[in-house]
Amino acid sequence: MSDQTLELLKVNLGIMSKNRDKYLATIIESVVNELQTEQGISIDLDNELHVMFIVDYSAWRYRSRGEGILPRNLQFRLHNLVLSEKENKNG
Repeated sequence: MSDQTLELLKVNLGIMSKNRDKYLATIIESVVNELQTEQGISIDLDNELHVMFIVDYSAWRYRSRGEGILPRNLQFRLHNLVLSEKENKNG
């Protein structure tokens, strides 16, 4: 996880203090882990699409406490990331 990802998440959530940094960093790490292990996506933190998806997914996790249905826009973006990963692996 990069400091940039954490800072972008804090901006997204409107958090200015460092009080929740450890918790937010843990959410980011769990999202990255899930994308890599469960979805098979190779995360590239230099890719803005990956970073912003991680930020938005982490923000949803924080706000919803991981409960409820993943919003449609995140489902759509996740689907596109998975398809893109398969295309990259198949050449």
